[in-house]
Amino acid sequence: MKFTELKDSIASGAEKIYLLEGEDAYFRLKGEEMIKEAFLEMPELNYSAFEGENLKGSALNELVAAVKNYPFMAEKRIVKVTDFYPTEAEYENYLKPLFEDFPQSSILLIVNHGGKKGVDLKRKKSVSFVDCGKAEPETVARWAYITFKRAGIICSAAACENLAAYCVYNMSRVSVEVQKLIDYKGSGELTATEIDDLVYKDADYRVYEMTNAVARRDFTKYCVISADLKSKGFDEISILNGLFSYFRTLLSAAVSPLSDGLYAQENGMKEFAVKKNREQAAIIGADNLENYVNLIYKCIADVKSGLLTPLSAMQICENNLFFADK
Repeated sequence: MKFTELKDSIASGAEKIYLLEGEDAYFRLKGEEMIKEAFLEMPELNYSAFEGENLKGSALNELVAAVKNYPFMAEKRIVKVTDFYPTEAEYENYLKPLFEDFPQSSILLIVNHGGKKGVDLKRKKSVSFVDCGKAEPETVARWAYITFKRAGIICSAAACENLAAYCVYNMSRVSVEVQKLIDYKGSGELTATEIDDLVYKDADYRVYEMTNAVARRDFTKYCVISADLKSKGFDEISILNGLFSYFRTLLSAAVSPLSDGLYAQENGMKEFAVKKNREQAAIIGADNLENYVNLIYKCIADVKSGLLTPLSAMQICENNLFFADK
């Protein structure tokens, strides 16, 4: 289920095993809080927590025993395990009997960042998977809009979309920025200008803005963003690496014959992101993207080989990107 569906699921009753997995820390944290708030009584007696890295081989018996313990004067006992990636053999030898005959008096809460190898817990019996990956942009912007509204602050949908983009749709970042703006404003109307001035723009978003400036050959805008990144600790090579990575991502999406959905699946991306990348690539042009990638790669390589200084490499790229004939 999506994280946004978890509230309704909890209202319908407890699941046996919750697997909260995905890269968005906000969703993982809030999901855990929601489950505990709904089903945990007397946590000092009915709650246990384990680190997955400590549960290898026979050590898994400790987790199994904790789950099988009866709650004390409560309906449920909750056992949490963080970053839990058992092997197929460990699942078969230690966990399968528990998962297939799970006690009604317990809830196993697995909280994973994802991205590590192990048995596919999502497909195992009794497991309810909660997708804690990055939300779609519309979902993040809508959350910001509703949160402002509940706090008595009026903020346009467009301004909320900008806020979400500045935070590259990371709910952990968005939640912090929204609370900061609520504390700042108190009530009334929050303008797009205030959001632009007060919300910290993620470095990835600034690189995205910088590539847009390259596509438009807006050298002034590019210089402003480049200077801002340098003030935040970026050097010439960091900026060139950011441009190279972004242009390469656009080029890959542009030349792939796969549909948006299949490309997203193959590359671990959201379909919305693939669609946006292809739209951006179409504006720049596949031939231009290929030239940009080759140029920046050569300049970075020449710096590493001692043929160019970082500043010279940056200047060569800027001259070609903005002033050379296409």
